[in-house]
Amino acid sequence: MEVYKIDITSWTASFRYPNLISGVQPTLEVPPLSTVLGLINAAAGFYIPHKSLTLGYYFQYETIAEDMETIYMIPSDKGRPSNREIKSNIIFRKFLVNNFLRIYTPDESIAEYLSRPYYQLLLGRMNDLATVVKISQKTKLEAVEKAGLIRGQIVPFRYKLPGQIQALPQYFTDEFPRKNIGTQPYSIIGHKDRTFPSSATGYRDVLPNGKEVDIYFHQISFDE
Repeated sequence: MEVYKIDITSWTASFRYPNLISGVQPTLEVPPLSTVLGLINAAAGFYIPHKSLTLGYYFQYETIAEDMETIYMIPSDKGRPSNREIKSNIIFRKFLVNNFLRIYTPDESIAEYLSRPYYQLLLGRMNDLATVVKISQKTKLEAVEKAGLIRGQIVPFRYKLPGQIQALPQYFTDEFPRKNIGTQPYSIIGHKDRTFPSSATGYRDVLPNGKEVDIYFHQISFDE
């Protein structure tokens, strides 16, 4: 498969657990598909209703840190925020430090969007600023049957790869309120996790640190 490789870095990143809104806020070790597709939307400057997209990505970080932050709890009045009885609270939030994301796609338009982002790129929250550092010309990756070097990725749970199991949305609608699209269980395999043989087909790549990795490609299609 011939693909563009887009390298993105950030000092911090955080990927929230779905439906977890209280207590210590942990972070997933790999961004969900919805985060990567949102990143592409930000670069394009508009919402892309993907009908046929082949996309893979790899993510790694240096360490996990924890911060204490103040939040403000704003009451709702008939669906609108109210300034009555605003309360503050303190929570602990985990985040990833010194991050690297490589996106793989055969789609030239996505490479062009990311070469000149329309909006600022984020790897998580509004303060997790990210930068595109390199876009490679189309490179051929060789297919590997029963890929055994899958890490730094999320893979559909049906492949039974060991990792953290989490139901994650693939995408969100552009209506208000937004709705989840394509939620399904995934194995979240961190870049530091052990690798195992799988029934999935991967495509072998060499990372900047010289290590090899098998990239799983998601086939994305959202029908109206």
